[in-house]
Amino acid sequence: MVLRRCRSLLRDEQQAVDAMHDVFVQLLVHRERLVDKGACSLLWRIATNVCLNKIRSRKRRPEDPQSELLAEFAAIDDAESRGVARVVLDKLFAREPVSTGTMAVMHLVDGMTLEEVAESVGMSVSGVRKRLRTLRAGVMAREGAA
Repeated sequence: MVLRRCRSLLRDEQQAVDAMHDVFVQLLVHRERLVDKGACSLLWRIATNVCLNKIRSRKRRPEDPQSELLAEFAAIDDAESRGVARVVLDKLFAREPVSTGTMAVMHLVDGMTLEEVAESVGMSVSGVRKRLRTLRAGVMAREGAA
């Protein structure tokens, strides 16, 4: 389950395996603080956070700057709007807590319900709803400004 989650977010087999190992290292490091309740959702949340952190790190410090540049050139033929959307999302998520990005991925990409997201991140449904509403308002404000 953890490996599948990492594969779906990272889209790279080797990075997914590395991220999976990191998830279980995190689990072992913090085992004293863990409660024996909802292990599946805990693993899902840890995997999501580890992968999102790897994606952020990869964007900030690419391992091979030339391959990053080639990847950008390869993506140019998709659509100019995709590049604009990427920049807007990067700016938008830079202002939000990391957990908001995690919640957005779980709800909007993975198709989880607000209740499932709330249970996974340990928040109330209204808290998740408020965070996503704030995120959506930021998107709409930027869209109106563009």
